[in-house]
Amino acid sequence: MLGHPRPHSPDPNEESVLFPTIDFAIFFAVVFTVQWLLVPYAGPWKGFMVAASYLFYAWWDWRFIFLLAGATAIAAVGGRRVHEAQGTSRKVILWTSIGLLLGLLAFFKYYGFVAVNVDNLTHAIGLGRPMPLVVVTLPVGISFFTFMAISYVVDIHRGVLRPARGIDVTLFLSFFPHLVAGPIVRGTELLPQIRRMRNPDDVHYVEAFWLISAGLAKKVVLSSYLSTYVVDPVFADPHQHSALEVLFAIWGYAVQIYADFSGYTDIAIGIALLLGFRFPVNFRRPYTALDLQDFWRRWHITLSFWLRDYLYIPLGGNRGSERRVSLNILITMLLGGLWHGASWTFVIWGAYHGFGQIIGRRRRAARVAAGRSPDPVGRRQVAWARFVTFQVVCLGWLFFRSDTLGNAFGMLSRLVTGWGMDSSLVTPLAAAAIAAGIASQYMPDEWIGKIQGVFADRRPLVQGGILGLVLLAITTLGPQGVAPFIYYRF
Repeated sequence: MLGHPRPHSPDPNEESVLFPTIDFAIFFAVVFTVQWLLVPYAGPWKGFMVAASYLFYAWWDWRFIFLLAGATAIAAVGGRRVHEAQGTSRKVILWTSIGLLLGLLAFFKYYGFVAVNVDNLTHAIGLGRPMPLVVVTLPVGISFFTFMAISYVVDIHRGVLRPARGIDVTLFLSFFPHLVAGPIVRGTELLPQIRRMRNPDDVHYVEAFWLISAGLAKKVVLSSYLSTYVVDPVFADPHQHSALEVLFAIWGYAVQIYADFSGYTDIAIGIALLLGFRFPVNFRRPYTALDLQDFWRRWHITLSFWLRDYLYIPLGGNRGSERRVSLNILITMLLGGLWHGASWTFVIWGAYHGFGQIIGRRRRAARVAAGRSPDPVGRRQVAWARFVTFQVVCLGWLFFRSDTLGNAFGMLSRLVTGWGMDSSLVTPLAAAAIAAGIASQYMPDEWIGKIQGVFADRRPLVQGGILGLVLLAITTLGPQGVAPFIYYRF
């Protein structure tokens, strides 16, 4: 049977995290203080930030700092050589750099998956098992810093970015707020901020505190509750649960992964703001999407745009026949699925979204050809489109969350055969948590602006008291032992 367990990586159900909460608070307090003291001195400041970022990464496993350094060296040298080369040699250097970076990613992330499936295939046809099975530990964040390194070299080849100094490239790829789970920041976005002088008076502290508080609430309270009391028990053994519990687990996971990943992104953006940096937005109310194309303009935006600019468009993008465009979409989403992990469940998830976008694209084209608006109009049509899209996305999350295809199909089976059973996991609190996670995405931006404005008008002592109460509420409401962020695995 073709398949492979997911690569060995931090278990999202373990209480250990990359950097324990108290340790990180101490770490960040030191970094925040020292880096602002060093801001007038560019060289020492960059050296300190690189050292702090490598310490942050080494806290998980010090051996993999050499992998990060290797990827950095490939990007820095490759980018400079691409810039200096002429003619055909530019492409040779470009593809050599990309190949080396992808080779590192492929070995650590996909070797086990390929080895098991090749061995199973050759064994089935009587050729034995030719590939050695080696347990490869998946380095945290390798997918993120590899894609950032590739974009750096490609942007230099395209002429939209000039080679940066080695220390700047090193800090660009290792900067700890984005290192382990994104967002995927490009050189055109972060390198100019590394070079410029920052002023602590220009830091958006109120916005940063809001993002960090909101991110902690999403992760520690909402995501952790749904994971512990709804999602994990059902996905672990769906045959022991009713259809209603399975349905709630699927909806619950949709909210859990949004709260978990967008929560991390909020914290990362907030921490970067406190250090004087601004990261790109990575989520924009994804569960208000009208179709799958709209969903991918709202979900993990930095990955979506990376796949568009560095894979979909080079494949041909929207140029060519409808069949060719559909193939480009399918290839992009398949590789986007594999980017998340070496498992057939991720392949199916990517293909599912690929075919879904192809169908949506053709439906929009048919509406335009019939003289109708490509998007739903009217409140009822918009509400219905959002409802259907959310259910379609949730069905995809079923495969994304399942450890094996058997587990995924077992969940689907229980949706059909498990009615009439006891549904003790479906509680008013679980329903409220799911509803709150979805409803929060409909909160008007004006409300958030007003909340931040009220906070900004308070005196520093009052602001500190408010933040203390918020943190106390989060730690009180959250379950004991908070699991690592889901995207640490990717």
